[in-house]
Amino acid sequence: MTPEEPYRRGMVVVAHADDAEYGCSGTVSKWCREGMEMVYVLCTDGSKGSSDPEMTSAQLVEIRRQEQLAAAKVLGVKEVVFLGHEDSMLQPTLELRQAIAREIRRYKPDVLICQSPVRSLNGTGYIGHPDHIAAGEAALSAVFPTARDRMTFPELLKDGLEPHKVREVLVMDHGEKADKWIDVSDTIDVAVEALKQHVSQVGDDHEDGHWMKEWRQRTGQHVGMKYAEAFKHFHLH
Repeated sequence: MTPEEPYRRGMVVVAHADDAEYGCSGTVSKWCREGMEMVYVLCTDGSKGSSDPEMTSAQLVEIRRQEQLAAAKVLGVKEVVFLGHEDSMLQPTLELRQAIAREIRRYKPDVLICQSPVRSLNGTGYIGHPDHIAAGEAALSAVFPTARDRMTFPELLKDGLEPHKVREVLVMDHGEKADKWIDVSDTIDVAVEALKQHVSQVGDDHEDGHWMKEWRQRTGQHVGMKYAEAFKHFHLH
């Protein structure tokens, strides 16, 4: 058996600007340093993420777009795709699945990171965002079988987008289902800097990166890493 070729391209599919920075930016920075070409696909426009009574949705869309582009630049992400679905209204529709499959076929990632399609009831401080669940379900359905199957959404073929098979999927999961940990000790400071670009979203407890470092430290301590990000992984055959 010949060894598998190393990954050359990766993709992250998330609901909102800042989701990737919170969930997997240490891994993304690590892969970029290793020479992988990384692409972000954001499902929503981020138009609801403000409690400022003076803010408008139109203003917030542009603010969060620029924040995400700045964060991607810090990490070394090659491209950011904005699908533009309305924030807080995301559903795992066939339209969304096709849109994500289109980007998979366009950029041909070897590995794809997405959010969990399952609401976690672990802990007591966070019950999950419905957009995250929808984005996770749509991303996984786009990977398998949509992006792979020639006869699904034939209009993609008409646009010159040939089927593509993703080799590995990593679902962000810092809970009990995690079975893959990536050492981000060398990139944790870059991850913090990327998160700080989301000025409209980052509270005082995140400004110095203490919260993110503490979270990654707790994740890593069980597997002998100073800082780690955890995932549920799937090798697709």
